[in-house]
Amino acid sequence: ATTGIYTLSLPDALPIYLFEVEPGEDEETNPRMYGRQLSNWLRKKLIEKGYEVEEVIPEDWGWCVMCAREPFMLWVGCSSLTDYETAKAGDPPPETEKIIWSCFVTAEVPFFKSIFKKMNTEPSLLKLSTHLEEIINSEKRITVINEP
Repeated sequence: ATTGIYTLSLPDALPIYLFEVEPGEDEETNPRMYGRQLSNWLRKKLIEKGYEVEEVIPEDWGWCVMCAREPFMLWVGCSSLTDYETAKAGDPPPETEKIIWSCFVTAEVPFFKSIFKKMNTEPSLLKLSTHLEEIINSEKRITVINEP
């Protein structure tokens, strides 16, 4: 189950950018898929909210912030939105102020656990989604351009 996706941008007028693209970070994901700094920032904020968050995990679609593994996996996905129509192999990373970020909350019940017991992930999804929304909205330099 996945909640809605938050699409974020950082206004051009700000001289300080909250999340930079780190050199070579898309070598751990897929070309032009960024978000390590966003994921690490969210990890820190979720720890402050009481989650026992692992180190961020690179995935082919971006970065995973694992908040729990039991009784099911509960995590936040973070990535940059990439326009593969205009981006070409070998292009440098986009300018920081032009990156649009995306975050989403997901709960995954392992197949074998789902066979033996129905697990209600909704309360945990709602709680994490609420915390994500609070974290995002508390940072005045972030503009939410699409809310779930």
